[in-house]
Amino acid sequence: MDNIENKLLKNYAEAILKLGVNLQKGQKLMINASVDHKDYVRLFVEEAYDLGASDVFVVWGDTYLSRQRLLKAPDDVITNVYSWEVDMPKSFLESGAATISLVGSYGDLLSDVPSSRLGAYTKARQIALKDVMERMMMNKNRWCVAGVPNPEWAQKVYNTPDTEQLWKDILYMARIDVTGYDSLLKHVENLKRRKEFLNQAHFDAIRYEGPDTALTVQLPAKHVWMSGMENDENGIPFLPNIPTEEVFTAPYKYGVNGKVSSSMPLVYQGNVIDEFWLEFEDGKVIDFDAKAGRSILEELINLDEGASYIGEVALVDITSPIYKLGRIFYNTLYDENAASHFALGRAYPTCVEDFDGDMEKAGINMSLTHVDFMVGNAHMNIYGVKNGEETLIMRNGLWKI
Repeated sequence: MDNIENKLLKNYAEAILKLGVNLQKGQKLMINASVDHKDYVRLFVEEAYDLGASDVFVVWGDTYLSRQRLLKAPDDVITNVYSWEVDMPKSFLESGAATISLVGSYGDLLSDVPSSRLGAYTKARQIALKDVMERMMMNKNRWCVAGVPNPEWAQKVYNTPDTEQLWKDILYMARIDVTGYDSLLKHVENLKRRKEFLNQAHFDAIRYEGPDTALTVQLPAKHVWMSGMENDENGIPFLPNIPTEEVFTAPYKYGVNGKVSSSMPLVYQGNVIDEFWLEFEDGKVIDFDAKAGRSILEELINLDEGASYIGEVALVDITSPIYKLGRIFYNTLYDENAASHFALGRAYPTCVEDFDGDMEKAGINMSLTHVDFMVGNAHMNIYGVKNGEETLIMRNGLWKI
C-alpha cells in the first residue's frame, strides 16, 4: 500500500463512506475487516471520523484462526454462537448505525475443512444472526461491501503476492481515480436508465440461452428491478456494493425451469466450486454436478429448504471493467459483477412492491443464505418475455436496451 498514491486510497474511502453508506454526521459506523487489512482500516477510520462519524467500531476477523477452530475444535464449539456475537451488531444496527464490510479473499485456505463441519458452522451462524441479516436485506440500515487486498488473494489471482497490483485493479473496477469517483456516479446513472426500462416493460419472464444453458425464469407479478443506488427505510440513498454492475430483481420462487451452467468459479466459505451446473424444475434444484467442490455445492444446496431455490436474478453487461480484465478474482463481490448471475437462497424483499412481510405470499424465496453464482458470458443471449412475445435484452453478453 505504501507505493499506491494516498489520494487514490482516500478517494476510495470517501466513495465508500459518502456514496456507499452515505454516512451522516453524528452517525455510528460498524466496520467488518480482516486483521490483514489493518493499514487501510486505520486510514479508513480516520476518514470516517473526519466525515462526522460519532463512533467507529471495528470487528476484526482472521481466516487462519477460523481454520484452526474449524479443523480442531469439538463439534459443539463449531455450532455454538455466543450471545454477545449477536448482541453487539444488533445493538449497533438498532441504534441506527451504518455497516461496512471490507472484504478480501483467502483462496483455498479452508479447502481441507470437512464440508460437513463447514456446513454446520455456516448454518449455525446464519440462524443466530438471522435478525441482523434481515435488517440488511430489508435496508433498515445502510450498508456497503468493498474490497481490500491481502497477499493470499493477490497470490491466487496473479500467482504472486502483489497487493499493489491488486490495489490498482480494485480501484479500476470501482471506477476510482485521482479526481474522485465521478466515473462511478455516471455509471450508476446508466444502470438506473436500464432499470427503469425493465420496470416499464414489466416482463412476465426472462429466458436465457447459451453454452449448456437453457433456462426460463418467471417473475412475480409485483417484481421491481433495482440497480446501484438503493434507499434505506428512511429514504436515504446508499450504494450497497462497490463495485456495482448489476440490474437485479427477485424471481418467482416456483417459476425457474431448465438448466444453467456456471461461467466462473464460485468461492464459498473459502472453498472453490468450479465448472458446475444446476437443473431446476418448478423453482427447485433437482440435479447438479461440479468438476471441483461438488460436496461443498451439495452442502450449500442442502443448507435449508430455501437454499435449493433462486432468490436473485441479476443482469450484468460484459463491458464491465471486471470482465474486461479477463481475470477470475475468487471473490464473489468482484466475480458476480463481471457477469450476469443468480443467487441461491433468500430474495431481497425490496424487489417486490407492497411487500407485507410474507415471502411466500409475495412469491419470493426465503432462506438463511444468499450465495451468488455467475452464468453470463460472451455467448449468452437473454430475452424478456411478455404475453408470449420476446424482447432481446442482451446479445452475446451485451446490453441491447
